[in-house]
Amino acid sequence: MTTQAELKRLRALHQRRGREEQGRYLVQGPKLVHELLASGTPVQAIYATREAARNVHHPALHVLADHELERMGTLESGNTLVAVVPAPEPAPLYSPAGNELVLVLDGISDPGNLGTLLRLADWFGVHRVITSASSVDALNPKCVQATMGSLFRVQVAHCELVPLLLQWQQDGTAVHLASMEGASVFDLQLKRPAALVLGSESHGISAEVRKVPAQAVAIPRFGSGESLNVATAAAALCMEFARQYRG
Repeated sequence: MTTQAELKRLRALHQRRGREEQGRYLVQGPKLVHELLASGTPVQAIYATREAARNVHHPALHVLADHELERMGTLESGNTLVAVVPAPEPAPLYSPAGNELVLVLDGISDPGNLGTLLRLADWFGVHRVITSASSVDALNPKCVQATMGSLFRVQVAHCELVPLLLQWQQDGTAVHLASMEGASVFDLQLKRPAALVLGSESHGISAEVRKVPAQAVAIPRFGSGESLNVATAAAALCMEFARQYRG
């Protein structure tokens, strides 16, 4: 039996404070929950409507009334399956080695954009993503949904970026700052191990991070567009990193 007190605690996971206090987060919807189970990620509990429960086999499965699932989930509609998952361990902050590429995200405030960036990282084989302390929480429900399951394969950590990047540089990591004022990424030899830093949707890379003595890289513009979405820019730059690495 799921008590009203427990349902209240689960609804608190809609907010960052609740997730941090309880050390857990929500994974919602049939597709994402099945991705979760297939990944082998530990699961505390799964709540489902009677209909949705027919396709789920898990020892911690609880069947609830439809209206209780609607109140528990954050989706606009279709809250039929909700999993409660322990917060993952943060990504380790050791310096990249070998051919590793790490995405470093400075001030990403939109959870959908962060989720898409994690999905891109997963696509390009980037296993660690480091975000600034001011970035949105990767366990935000909108971010979790936007990752389409990549959150279960990519490690994320929040930290202060400047001291981390300076230490990585001392250890031999090539640091690249995505900037419209940078050199064309097509004209550069992109060395690895590397960190690719991308800035916020509105303000770009912060003034503090820009002080890090790094190579600024740009995506050459051939048309008249004013700018690129951060996720689009990340995809283009990661593609060039991948192309040069394979070449």
